[in-house]
Amino acid sequence: MSVRRWARAVRWYLRELTGEAEYDRYCERHLRHHPLAPVPTPREYQTLRARHREGHPQSRCC
Repeated sequence: MSVRRWARAVRWYLRELTGEAEYDRYCERHLRHHPLAPVPTPREYQTLRARHREGHPQSRCC
């Protein structure tokens, strides 16, 4: 495996692990469905996600 390919794989993994890729996917979907509405900042997105999780609890072990 080349160094570039390895670095790309590590970058992908870290973006998935930290949730950064999730925000990017949300932005793409938001622009597709609401092209005229402003895209929330990452901080606003995290607030929206937290409110949604609190309002729609799922069964968890902890």
